[in-house]
Amino acid sequence: MKRWQLAIGLLLFNITAEAQPVRSKLETAVQKLMADSQSRHAILGLYVVKTATGEPVYSMNEQIGLAPASCQKIFTSIASMDLLGHDYTFKTRLGYDGAINNGTLNGNLFITGYGDPSLGSWRYKDTKDTVVMNRWVSEISNAGISKIDGDIIFDNLNFSYQPIPGGWIWDDIGNYYGAGHWGLNWHENQYDLFMKPGDIEGEDAYPDRSTEPEISASLSTLVKTGKKGSGDNAYIYLPPYSNRGFVEGTIPAGVNEFHISGSLPDPSMTLGNALDKVLSQNKIRSGRKLTIYKEYPMGYGIRNSTTFYMHLSPPLDSINYYFLKRSINLYGEALLRTIAYEKTGFGNTDSGVAIIRRFWQERGIERSALHILDGSGLSPQNRVTAHSLVTALQYARTKPWFASFYYDLPEFNRMKLKSGSIAGARSFAGYHTSKDGTEYTVAIIINNFDGSSSSIVNKMFAVLDELK
Repeated sequence: MKRWQLAIGLLLFNITAEAQPVRSKLETAVQKLMADSQSRHAILGLYVVKTATGEPVYSMNEQIGLAPASCQKIFTSIASMDLLGHDYTFKTRLGYDGAINNGTLNGNLFITGYGDPSLGSWRYKDTKDTVVMNRWVSEISNAGISKIDGDIIFDNLNFSYQPIPGGWIWDDIGNYYGAGHWGLNWHENQYDLFMKPGDIEGEDAYPDRSTEPEISASLSTLVKTGKKGSGDNAYIYLPPYSNRGFVEGTIPAGVNEFHISGSLPDPSMTLGNALDKVLSQNKIRSGRKLTIYKEYPMGYGIRNSTTFYMHLSPPLDSINYYFLKRSINLYGEALLRTIAYEKTGFGNTDSGVAIIRRFWQERGIERSALHILDGSGLSPQNRVTAHSLVTALQYARTKPWFASFYYDLPEFNRMKLKSGSIAGARSFAGYHTSKDGTEYTVAIIINNFDGSSSSIVNKMFAVLDELK
């Protein structure tokens, strides 16, 4: 045998010998996980490849559709970076009809939404509610308006009247993580309800002060005091557009005040009240009323209006940071519906889902491997495969914006992984570099486990540790 042939043979042997122990270790770890009492009736999907080559290292049920929870955000994130662009900005339009004479607008003021989920958000310097309000008032004044002899119209018509994706459950939609998405959004469509618990377990808990921001709905409180350190076990039940809801569950004893975060039933109403208040403080008077357009024909009332200011959001790669790092469901629905708006002229969930499924089908993921109902993974009816998650992650590596996407992924178990958690489902998907420098792309999903989520996560990490 020639020397070069011998050298190649030894190299291939070493590569195979190196991969085999990892595969063997993963197999042993998986067997241990599935033999555990928590996994007796569970199903596990696991797929691991070498990042550089795509060579499979280990697979188990990798083509079985499982509920991915927030790992589904990976598909939305990558597709939006490609379809919208990493520097895409959401906009909110300020305009008017009629004419301005001697400081009086003889017409209507229009606030037209294009789906910006960051409007009024506390996460960015330029999106904070006070910053936005002050800027808008300044721009209204700069346009020569000191009195509005007409309505202030909040236009949601570029997006669907239905703000909630199909499949979201009743226990979720009144709470902050189940916030719907509109054309106009405010303060991440979230408010805080402040409660005062009793001194001992079982006593009633009561509202302590007004919500922040204030909501135009009344809440019946059926909340009880739980054990010290028991955490937030209270749920708000208040659907979109409703003015009446209730709260039940428990909050912990031993604290002076405890807040529960809910989802705004009508963000335009909250935004409108905030704007009306700041206009009054700045002595800009409005003549008639706040009007919110949700269900008129698209474009009603704005076709002949004059734009005097366009508010822009942070760029998409900044929004993507919080979308992945903090797993904000609202951002996922905003991205999915905005893709629909940009591609079809109208933002709704079904169109966004269809576009994203087609996007991934064109990039090698079978449609049947991606049964999704939303952009965030909150619906327990979503089903995706571990193989499709790895395929998406591998695709992201080929894009010029990959460094930003990689940075945006959270860290779990000293690995760059997106996590997912809903009842009976935990998942992780991302990248890891072992001590010997081998890079892996991995997705692991478990459904229908028993017992605590934290316990099953530790056992999943024991499997992933074999890649270290």
